[in-house]
Amino acid sequence: MTLCAVPKPPTTDAAASMRRGACPSLAAPMLTGDGLLVRLRPLDSSLTLAQFCAIAEAANRFGNGILEITARGNLQVRGLSASTVPGLAEAIGAAEIAVPDGVAIETPPLAGFAPEEIADPRPLAAALREEIAARRAVLTLAPKLTIIVDGCGRFHLGDTVADLRLQAFRCGEDIRWTLCLAGTAATAKPVSSLRTEAVVPVVIRILEALSAIGPAARGRDLDIEAMRALCLPDGEDIGVAPAPAPMVSAVGVHHLGSGSTVLGLGLAYAQIDAASLAAFLRQAGELGAREIRLSPGHGFFLLGLEGEAAAIVQRLALSHGLRIAADDPRNHIATCAGSTGCASAWMDTKAMARLWVETVPDLLDGSLTLHLSGCLKGCARPKASALTLVGAPSGYALVVNGAAKDGANAYTDENGMKSALERLAGLLRQNKDAGESARSCLTRLGAARVSAAFEQG
Repeated sequence: MTLCAVPKPPTTDAAASMRRGACPSLAAPMLTGDGLLVRLRPLDSSLTLAQFCAIAEAANRFGNGILEITARGNLQVRGLSASTVPGLAEAIGAAEIAVPDGVAIETPPLAGFAPEEIADPRPLAAALREEIAARRAVLTLAPKLTIIVDGCGRFHLGDTVADLRLQAFRCGEDIRWTLCLAGTAATAKPVSSLRTEAVVPVVIRILEALSAIGPAARGRDLDIEAMRALCLPDGEDIGVAPAPAPMVSAVGVHHLGSGSTVLGLGLAYAQIDAASLAAFLRQAGELGAREIRLSPGHGFFLLGLEGEAAAIVQRLALSHGLRIAADDPRNHIATCAGSTGCASAWMDTKAMARLWVETVPDLLDGSLTLHLSGCLKGCARPKASALTLVGAPSGYALVVNGAAKDGANAYTDENGMKSALERLAGLLRQNKDAGESARSCLTRLGAARVSAAFEQG
């Protein structure tokens, strides 16, 4: 496994020219609207409280004081410059934080801790990292290529997209791994079932096939039948993993048996003030918290809390602006950095999110995700949403049942935005039946009626 080293300071030109198909690392930060951005993927998504504090303090010292957790559970430090990136790297090194580079190999946030998981996926993930690192000189792979190794505990990665997906299942007394390509647990294409000892050689053969296609090749570019042939004789057609259990909200207090408790927390709109986070972590540490597991959905778990301490820390988290409950309407809004952090954006997505929460609370009942995108790229949520609001030079475009890049159904300007939301709120109040979800109501009303309310009243 290769850990991060203190990089040479990047030049502004080099940072600016970095294509967005790559991942912004310490060695290759990305230029954004508020300076350089660095993304960190700690080993197994695990940090001690002291390490998380060190990152928060470094973000405050070397960046603009904004720390983010992405939809995939990675950390992002914003507002850096070419002269401050080395200082951030030194702080990370001093805190002894392991940040693997190369292919992203992801495991669930509570891997090795969740009692329901079929197998601890971390040893297999570590073996894959080691073998891929040993072949780095001959493998040329896409920068965002991702492998998921999922032991299928309560907080699995079934809804997370990956190029290669390995999912544990039981076969009699043995553990097998279903290998799938390109998608979530529900959409990925199954290739083969593998014994644990066969996984690494088979995955290496598939990565060699990807490398042969070219440096931009992803799992979707592979031929399924050809990959099944590559799995022989190691692969077996002895069944596939059952569908994962329905996703459980990570936000809240979770009792995992044998007296174990974890507290799931979320960042409001994916961001937090680094100084506020550091202060909260110190308070949590005084009450027994000892470890952090970063989680998909812009959040993290706190481990080590017992009994009433979890409830106390949960209340402290709320006072620092964190999401603490599954019914928090902010759980159901996806936002990009917006105009305060991206030169391409035409919308302050964080301020807009607050306006939606205040004006249309009935919409955010958990039945749908509202996507607020600063521009047509839709970075925060590339797939379709029930409602997507896109920033534009002349105002805002509403897309019903589509993605940011899809054609808009309605428009309004800056002055008309609040009135447009008030009309949407009125449409829901007047038409939503008792017990009906917001998504069901909007579907029943249809895109034309929703668009007309937003645009004209």
